[in-house]
Amino acid sequence: MTPITAVLIAGPTASGKSALAARLAARLGGAVVNADSMQVYRDLEILTARPRAQELACARHLLFGHVDGAVNYSVGRYLADAEATLAGLRAQNLLPIFVGGTGLYFKALTQGLSDIPKVPEEIRAAVRARAEGRSAAALHAELAACDPASAERLRPTDPQRILRALEVFTATGQSLAAFQGLKQSPLLDPKFCRAIFLAPNREALRNAIDQRFETMLAEGALSEVEALARRGLDPALPVMRAHGVPHLLRHVAGVCDLAEAAYLGKSDTRHYAKRQFTFARHQLPMFQWVEPEMAEEVVMSAVAPNHAIS
Repeated sequence: MTPITAVLIAGPTASGKSALAARLAARLGGAVVNADSMQVYRDLEILTARPRAQELACARHLLFGHVDGAVNYSVGRYLADAEATLAGLRAQNLLPIFVGGTGLYFKALTQGLSDIPKVPEEIRAAVRARAEGRSAAALHAELAACDPASAERLRPTDPQRILRALEVFTATGQSLAAFQGLKQSPLLDPKFCRAIFLAPNREALRNAIDQRFETMLAEGALSEVEALARRGLDPALPVMRAHGVPHLLRHVAGVCDLAEAAYLGKSDTRHYAKRQFTFARHQLPMFQWVEPEMAEEVVMSAVAPNHAIS
């Protein structure tokens, strides 16, 4: 049997990934490594559903809540952090169990990241200053004028990726798309990974998403957003676009009531879950789709012969 050096658990939001990862880490002598682009931010422990005390007690958890919300944390920075984390876990003979809902992180871990030149900080600052106060649609139109290939690939409602493409074009004079075919070597060899994608019943998932949003509100998610609002951060930053944040910010500003903000936050999260399924289907071919109820034993059957501890 091929030795397994890492377990990868992807899946839509609210599908039970965190609890599964904690249980597997406890059974296999491993550590849980975050692969969710919003759970890296310390500002939003509740609203991003970071692992709770019960899960944290089961095993070590790494790369959760270690980034300030004012930071524009990129996939490249995530890979650098993941590389250092992997080295530490391997030195301690701990099995890394990557878990999260960000398909792009898993794609980068297993397929490599596009070899895009580093954008000088002064160019990045200039592009973002020029973009301040402008709508995502206006930024997308600017990108379409100078880099139509990249604009065609990006949604007009995704200001962060649009800004990234504008930064690369400004710095290099070339389309971001031109660099995306050049890959760096991946951190993880797919041949030695057990990769699963949790695929719950869609109706059950919709109900779980709605219920979890209500639970997060009851546990203090609104207070997190109020604290975020007081910081006056750039609305284009990733933390300001976490699911539920934009609508709850409108409530904090007195633009809508809490019921409307919650309704829209749930709706956005459900739409995001659909995109997570689509991304996995087309971009993560190595991941086996499994029902959440079967996932633990599916992983154990492949990994335990090599990594189970007494």
